[in-house]
Order: sequence, then C-alpha cells, then structure tokens
Amino acid sequence: MNTLRERLVAEPERFEFGAVPMHQFDLARREFFKILGAGIAVFAVAKDALAQETAPGSPSFHSEESPKEITSWLHIGEDGMVTGFTGKAEMGQNIRTSISQTLADELRVPFESVRLVMGDTALTPFDAGTFGSRTTPTMTPQFRRVAEAARNLLIGVAAKEWNVPPEGLVAADAKVTHPASKRSLTYAELARGKTLAQNLPAEDPITPATEWKIAGKPLPKVDGRAFVTGNHKYTSDIRLEGMLYGKVLRPPSFGATLVSYDDSAAKVMSGVTVVRDADFIGVAAPSAHEAHKALDAIRTQWKEVPQVSSKEIFSYLKKNAEPSSNERFRHQKGSLEEGLAAATHGLEVTYNVAYIAHSPLEPRAAVAQFADGQLTVWTGTQRPFANRDELASVFHMPESKVRVIVPDTGAAYGGKHTSDAALEAARLARAAGKPVKVVWTREEEFTWAYFRPAGVIEVKSGIASDGKLTAWEFHNYHSGMSAIETPYDVANQLTQYHQVPLVLRSGSYRGLAATANHFARETHMDALAHAAKMDPLEFRLKNLSNARIRAVLEAATRSFGWPRKKTQDGQGFGLACGTEKGSCVAACAEVAVDLASGGVRVVRVVEAFECGAIVNPDGLRNQVVGAIIQGLGGALFEAVEFENGRITNPHFATYRVPRFRDVPEIEAVLLDRKDLPSAGAGETPIMAIAPAVGNALFDATGIRLNDLPLVPSGLGKG
Repeated sequence: MNTLRERLVAEPERFEFGAVPMHQFDLARREFFKILGAGIAVFAVAKDALAQETAPGSPSFHSEESPKEITSWLHIGEDGMVTGFTGKAEMGQNIRTSISQTLADELRVPFESVRLVMGDTALTPFDAGTFGSRTTPTMTPQFRRVAEAARNLLIGVAAKEWNVPPEGLVAADAKVTHPASKRSLTYAELARGKTLAQNLPAEDPITPATEWKIAGKPLPKVDGRAFVTGNHKYTSDIRLEGMLYGKVLRPPSFGATLVSYDDSAAKVMSGVTVVRDADFIGVAAPSAHEAHKALDAIRTQWKEVPQVSSKEIFSYLKKNAEPSSNERFRHQKGSLEEGLAAATHGLEVTYNVAYIAHSPLEPRAAVAQFADGQLTVWTGTQRPFANRDELASVFHMPESKVRVIVPDTGAAYGGKHTSDAALEAARLARAAGKPVKVVWTREEEFTWAYFRPAGVIEVKSGIASDGKLTAWEFHNYHSGMSAIETPYDVANQLTQYHQVPLVLRSGSYRGLAATANHFARETHMDALAHAAKMDPLEFRLKNLSNARIRAVLEAATRSFGWPRKKTQDGQGFGLACGTEKGSCVAACAEVAVDLASGGVRVVRVVEAFECGAIVNPDGLRNQVVGAIIQGLGGALFEAVEFENGRITNPHFATYRVPRFRDVPEIEAVLLDRKDLPSAGAGETPIMAIAPAVGNALFDATGIRLNDLPLVPSGLGKG
C-alpha cells in the first residue's frame, strides 16, 4: 500500500482519532495544537527534515514504537488558514513566497491562505541551515509530501463523513467534493472541531511540474509591501520592555592580547553594566549613545603581533600550503605526462583571487532576553539551530530552554552562519538582568565578520591541433573546493585542493569557492581558445558533452547575438559558463574601455540559467539579476585590504561595491526544465560573471587579466 489514500481504505480505524495517537505527542507538540487550535496537522518523526527517508530504523507509518520527537510541518486551521513550518530563514531570496506556492499548489488551496513560520527553533522542524542552495531542492519535495499527506487525510475525513470510498473524491479550491452526489466540504469545515494528525509518509506521489497550477507562476513577494515601505521589523527594529543597548570592546588588531584593563570610569555611569568574561569585554546601557560613551571610558592596553598584509597574501598562500592537506581533495585520471606530450599548444598560468566581504544591507544584530529560566534570542542568522546549540553550550543550559527566532533578514550571502552577535547580546543580557540589543556598526561588520577566502589557482593545460583538450592540471590553494572539477571532456587530468592556515577569518560566501574556480577555469579556456585560433564558443562546445551546460551556452549566446562585430575602439565581448549546486549558467558580457583613461564600463550582460523546474519565475529572475550585480563587484573592484592585523578599508567609502552607475543592461534568460527536479538558485548565477567580463576585457584590449578584482583602480592602474 503505497499511498495514504489506499491506507485509508484498508485501515480506517487508524484515522478515527488521527493517524498518530495524541498520547504519543511530546509536550511541545501538544502545545502546538493549543497555540494554533484544532485542525489538521502533518508531522514527521525525525530530527532531520529528511531523516525519515534515509535513516535506518526510522519509525515508519506502521511503527508501534512511540516516536522520540515529533516535529510539525503543516497545520490547517478551523478558519481554513494553512500554516507551514520550516527551519529555513528568509534573507531576501524569496523562499517564503516559493515555499508558499509549493504548499498551495499541492494542497489545492488559494495562495493567499498560506502562511509560513520560519527559522524559529521552538516552532519549526530542525534544519541544518539556509546555505548551499539547498532550500528549494530539499523543501520543495518535502512540502509537497507534507501537503499531499494532508490533502489525502482531508479526503479521508470527508469519505468517512459521507460514508463513501475516498477514491471518488476530489480535492480542489480548498474543499473536498464528491462529484457523484455534488456534495462538498471546505477544508475549514473538515478541520472544525477536530484534532487530527498524520505522520508523514515519504513515499507518497507528488504532483509533477507539468501539472503545477500555482507553483511555476510569477507571484509577487509575500509581504513585499512591508519591506519596501519600511514596515517590516528587522532584528535591529525590535524593542522589548526595559531593553538595554550593548556594545563590545574590540582589540586594535587581529590576535592582539590584553595587557591592562581599567573599567572604573564606565562602572560609575548611571544605568551602565560592564561585563568582562575572559577575552569578552562589553557594556549595556539605557541608550546606544550611552553605551558608546561607556565603552570609550574603558582604558585598555594591548600587545599586538606583526601579521601578513594584503600586498603579500598570494605569495604567503603558495608558500604555506599544508602538506598533510594535499589529499583532502585530489582527483586524477589518465596520464598528465602523456596528455602534455600529445599537445600542440601548452599553457601554464597562475590566477589570484582577493579576499572580499559580504557587505550585507543589515549588519549583524541580536536581541537577547533571559526570563523564567529561558533564553530567547532574535537574530539574523542562516543557522538558527546551530546558534541555539552554541548558546546552550556557552550558558550551560538545556537546548529546550534556548529559543532562537530569525526575523526575515536583510541579506547574508553566506556571511551569517555564526553566532557572534547572539552570544554578545546574551552575555550582556545575563549580566544586566534585562533584555539587551547588540547591533554591529558597518566598520565592525567589515572587520570582525568573516570573508570569502583569498586564493591562488595554478592551471596547466594542453590542446591538440584540432582544439581538443589533451591535459588539464588544476591546483587551488586556500580558496576552496566548490566546483573545482572541470566539466569539460579531458582524458588526462589532475585536480587538487591545498589547504593553507587562515590569515583572515574566512568562511562561506555566495557560491563559496566556485566563483574563484570558475574564474580561473573559464579565463584559462578563453586563453586556450585564443591559442587555438578558435572562437571561444566553438572551442567550449568542442570540449563539452554536458547537455545542460551546452543548452545554457547556446541560449545565452543566441540572445546576446554571438559572435558580435566590434563597432568602436575599446569594445569587447566575452563569455563563460559552468555548473554547480545542480544548476547550470552561461554569461555573455560586453565591455567598453576608455583606452586613454583606463576606465572600464560593463555595457551589457546576458545570462542564461537553468535550475530544473522553476517554482517562481519572477523570484528566480530577481535572484539571477541580483547575483550578476553582486558578481560585478568581486569581478571589477571588491577587495579587502589589510596590514598588520587591521582592515584598512572597513567602510563603504573605501570598500567599493557596485553602484547604480555600474549596473549594465541585464537580460536573464531562464530555462524551465519541468523534466528535472527544482534546484537552488542562490549561488550559481554569480559564478560566470567575473570570467565573462575578464574575457571581454581581453577582447577589447588584448590584455589578459588573471587576478580578481580585475580593475580595482581602472585598467592598467593597479
């Protein structure tokens, strides 16, 4: 019996009081019904959202063993409102809208009747975090299973009400209908006065993309008006009764150690609490201004240590690779020696990639409150459950006594995995005995957050006289392993990642190392095409059998009008392509270079993107265009500058990000593959822009630029 509907026929007694007896619910889930009221709910027995599909010994639908934990996914209330629960966080990628579309589509209800509770460790199922473009590929099928289970449960309730077989009933428009008798009951009516729950059957069928009615449509962003009018409350907008404002004392440079400390002047200030906990020094005060004054009143002396600077970072990375890490990632096939010997043309180039900052619109922020033995923290984070676990560990509290709530957050780009602000606010709140808010300044965000790591990439290759690749050797130092393997066809290859000790605090960034690896690979492929005297598109297609990448390449170049003829001096055209996170991208760029001044302008970008079945075309287009614009910063001028443990450009006045005048004409070509599962789109669209622009600059000037950023001060000026 594969479907819930079949089970309803065979085992109707299991549904008299709900598929999962109420006495098996843990206390938290009994409270769930108290909060939302009676109705229909779907639960999953597992801590991980997908564990019931893969974990050996997971409780099944027929299991008589009492589940250890029951996490809720969906509730249909007596008013007909549908509430979905997910541990994912909304950070501007519009997943609140796309997940709501998925629920509405599979449950057969109006889009407007769906609401989501997201990123709340007390209310939502466990989730490892919002990263890796995993939300769509994991949550879309998960919520379709959830909605399908709920829909079939509603059909079963109606079938029992009318004493008819469930096979003849139809669920649509938020109601169940019996076509033979023309009777119908709304979901609200079926839920009224009942407390029914269904454990999630993983194997139930879901609606294929070709039959989607609400998903696949360009519906507007949920709560979009609140964001554009300023009505949405970010973490920094939260106000609690009696709340204080916190500030943290930072050392003058990375690695500095405290020599002397005097907080006497700060301690006598009215309403000020000073906290020193090992290396942590902070203050809480009735206002942000008073907190600043108290922090300035603390007298400290520090011992600093000499450190590597941005001017020498690339030589440092190459010299300090850890020999023991050379096997962390190593892929080899064929014989490099034979491949290089067979080559007509050989090419060996080193590519350098600078550190860059995430520069989110909303800096790190948190509000913490201890009350009745419970710690509650509101913070913008990509990993609420990891934050909860770290808070519980630091304060020696059970996880059940720590709650992390994520208001929809003003961007992250991979930069908000850690618990920095949450821990700071909680430390101050515990000492002050009142709620405390900590909001990082822009300078703190640029200095004490982590960065996309710098990297050195060495590529050595060979091609035959017909333009076919014969050898490919690729070494990445420090930048990372994402998309490190070539998608091109080459029989003889070696790909290796070399770990290097950290210089600056580094971590995830949109696309991780895939942007660096794509830049090196696609710049190198362009140089090989030039050596072979072949068109860059022709050269790529000759060495590429991956049908999905070929499709985006052909779509992008067709819309761009490749190949283009130059109509003026300083004009250039470039392209690049690749694949990562289950999706494929290709970009074409047109640049204009002022050969006298060295000024560079990106005139036009056409990018084709394919991520399987599209859930929300408008949201996806925004993701692609946003990634292109952000990618222009890292391509052209973004770089973190540092010396002796100090960031020397920690403000938007000195750290250059794309501005309105930098934005070119952009065309996003979306390929909707309804025959493929939906993949994520938060990262891959950024990966092709830097090499496409770099290749266009070569076409315009004959100068091959192998470092990111390409033109931080203009062409030929640094």
